Amino acid sequence: MVTAFDVEPNKLIEITAKKLKEMKIPKPAFVGLVKTGAQAERPPQDPDFWYFRCASILRQAYVNDSVGVQRLRRHYGGRKRRGVKPARHSPAGGSIIRKAMQELEKAGLLVKEKSGRKVSANGRKLLDEAAKESV
Repeated sequence: MVTAFDVEPNKLIEITAKKLKEMKIPKPAFVGLVKTGAQAERPPQDPDFWYFRCASILRQAYVNDSVGVQRLRRHYGGRKRRGVKPARHSPAGGSIIRKAMQELEKAGLLVKEKSGRKVSANGRKLLDEAAKESV
């Protein structure tokens, strides 16, 4: 049986994002207007950015057992250019990540625990089906 560990992450996230879009996970109004963090120069240009980020968060929860907002902020952060001074890593903004996790939880794909969130049985099933389609 094919699982999410057996396929290329980019293909898995792309197929999962399409499935999440079909499930009509609600997108907050501010998503197309705000930057993803202090390191970003502009907001995301992709109209389906929200679904790709939700799919990526779901995959991260699948791979890492349990994830929280702080861990994902470090994961999605990037290099912050500081002019003449050397560049440093800057964490991503937490609002988009937090709202995405809340919406995935409402959809029944994530489960809240004491320390972070885990993938539910429905979320695991969704990712495994997407992995099967990508092969």
